[in-house]
Amino acid sequence: MAEAAGVPAESPAGCRARAARTVLDQVVLPGEELLLPEQEDGEGPGGAGERPLRLNAAARSRGRVVCGPGLRRCGDRLLVTKCGRLRHKEPGSCSGGGVYWVDSQQKRYVPVKGDHVIGIVTAKSGDIFKVDVGGSEPASLSYLAFEGATKRNRPNVQVGDLIYGQFVVANKDMEPEMVCIDSCGRANGMGVIGQDGLLFKVTLGLIRKLLAPDCEILQEVGKLYPLEIVFGMNGRIWVKAKTIQQTLILANILEACEHMTTDQRKQIFSRLAES
Repeated sequence: MAEAAGVPAESPAGCRARAARTVLDQVVLPGEELLLPEQEDGEGPGGAGERPLRLNAAARSRGRVVCGPGLRRCGDRLLVTKCGRLRHKEPGSCSGGGVYWVDSQQKRYVPVKGDHVIGIVTAKSGDIFKVDVGGSEPASLSYLAFEGATKRNRPNVQVGDLIYGQFVVANKDMEPEMVCIDSCGRANGMGVIGQDGLLFKVTLGLIRKLLAPDCEILQEVGKLYPLEIVFGMNGRIWVKAKTIQQTLILANILEACEHMTTDQRKQIFSRLAES
């Protein structure tokens, strides 16, 4: 790709490439090309100018850039593959780079290693449970992947049960594999979810919003009614309150939070608190 100074490159969609830092939290479209700030250029550190992402050794030494959902590396370019808002997370160190991804309103989940998800047991094949996690194929779950499980002490898991676990294997060439224990062999909240309660589906963007450290929605919900709630990165939420009516109210509120403003949400919470 030509890198004429001051002349933006052309993207495959026919639009001029845009600097990633200027479109953060803005809508990007499939086919767009993003330009990332250079850590160093011919003038030395701190020099001005932007170029398409370079994947050679020199670029990696300056700062590793991680492409999340909605972005794809194509040679020396960083291309947008989904419609949504561009997000960026700064790295833990001062090495530059960070994580870029597109926050889209998609409901189809793609398993990712380390994600905690809510699955539904659909079948039992020998010593393996098949779990529906909302992906293109079911995940496998061994009966030994539970805290304290042995060949004699098998977990009480039935077809139709809800399972909260995490992925230890997740890639396009292998069947996803779940476990309900952490690296120390402890359940740490994972396992079979209670029979009561309500399971409902939301967009993946809403799940990330609710799990954000600065999200105020859960704090406000917790002040309404005593509740138990489980979030799955696959877009599933399980909630249980004291009564069925309270459970339904909480589920409706969480679903509506995706499209409500902060003022609208606070008005609803104040009315429910008074009732």
